[in-house]
Amino acid sequence: MSLFQNATLLVTGGTGSFGNAVIRHFLKTDIGEIRIFSRDEKKQDDMRHDLQARDPEYASKVRFYIGDVRNIRSVEDAMPGVDYIFHAAALKQVPSCEFFPMEAVQTNVEGTDHVLHAAIEAGVKRIVCLSTDKAAYPINAMGTSKAMMEHVVQANARVAAERGDTVICCTRYGNVMCSRGSVIPLFIDQIRAGSPVTVTNPDMTRFLMNLDEAVELVQFAFTHASPGDLFIQKADAASIGVLAKAVQRLFGDTGIRTIGTRHGEKLYETLMTREERLRAVDMGHYYRVAADGRDLNYDKYFVEGQVLTESDEAYTSHNTTLLDVDETVKKLLTAEYVQRQLA
Repeated sequence: MSLFQNATLLVTGGTGSFGNAVIRHFLKTDIGEIRIFSRDEKKQDDMRHDLQARDPEYASKVRFYIGDVRNIRSVEDAMPGVDYIFHAAALKQVPSCEFFPMEAVQTNVEGTDHVLHAAIEAGVKRIVCLSTDKAAYPINAMGTSKAMMEHVVQANARVAAERGDTVICCTRYGNVMCSRGSVIPLFIDQIRAGSPVTVTNPDMTRFLMNLDEAVELVQFAFTHASPGDLFIQKADAASIGVLAKAVQRLFGDTGIRTIGTRHGEKLYETLMTREERLRAVDMGHYYRVAADGRDLNYDKYFVEGQVLTESDEAYTSHNTTLLDVDETVKKLLTAEYVQRQLA
């Protein structure tokens, strides 16, 4: 018997790539109901028709709710009867958020607060909120809004633990290959148009993971979390230059053109800060960073011996395992989107 047997799972931002992956993982299990909450009725309608055509015997398990996390009333309307939540709704296009930062604040920060408050009031048992490597040492509006989201998660997790049995935790992971915002579909389109692949900086590194790994991380956090925990995926990385060559190895060589760094881009991403690494627990494929359980009455707490504030280095896409072209090709072939494009 699974934890999800006969349970109702709500996925915010559920028409995105993560929501589709969740449906693939859970639809044919003993789960009771999957609620897809999003603001895009066209994507909901497309998903509904796809489910009815592909899995007609299971399609009735999925229910659709049109709403926006910015509107707490619409969030509250989706909550009755929900047992668990995967909170994936977000604005995550880095350049767009640079030009419209308040939009990122309203969705990523205030929207998360709305989801968590509504969930606590409705007695939801467990909530996993999805964050990004750009939240660690952020330099752009998207990463800053996600960093604030993580603080909102921890604050609400503390309140929820004091008030009842709701457990709120967070996951942080790097670039999900071929998801919304991924550069890989762009590379493929450019190659098929006979154009050179455009890269901003070939030496820039990014973590690489597929959608299945993202869902597995969320499931691991769901199973193992205490209130306020942050779970981090261990991941390999590749330079953008290597990634471009790997995509061309699969789809054809049309050359590479360097166009310069875009708004808000970093040379490398950080999955775990030096401060977090000091208190992280290695759990095999993942790191668990426990929330600071102290309150504001610091005079109650004492430390004997040396006080350490940070470890020697953060966990970044520069100091993790860097893949070469052959290894990146192998990683790309685990992505369903790439498999479909090659079929």
